[in-house]
Amino acid sequence: MGFEHKTLSEGRWNSFSFAFQMANIASEVSRSINWRNKNDKKYSQLALFRALELIDLTITDPKNKKRVWELARAREVLADYFLGDQQYGSTDRNLLNYFEIFTFANIASL
Repeated sequence: MGFEHKTLSEGRWNSFSFAFQMANIASEVSRSINWRNKNDKKYSQLALFRALELIDLTITDPKNKKRVWELARAREVLADYFLGDQQYGSTDRNLLNYFEIFTFANIASL
């Protein structure tokens, strides 16, 4: 399977700040939750896969090497919530609370 974010996967993603990267991930997580709440599994999964891809790109960005553990855990929790057995007990609200903080951080940095 190829990259959904092809130009970002070619290195452009690494030029963005961590807050900007996470704010974009937050947007995809929010979309996935919104589509799931509208009972549209297809669009929810597409948004989820875009979010996971962006997390993977963020993990491989050299400037984020000290954040790899947190990013990997966020990816694991997100995948568990949408695709797994929900062993972490996540909810729409606590996922949004975690990811949306980065949207505010990104806005504050502008």
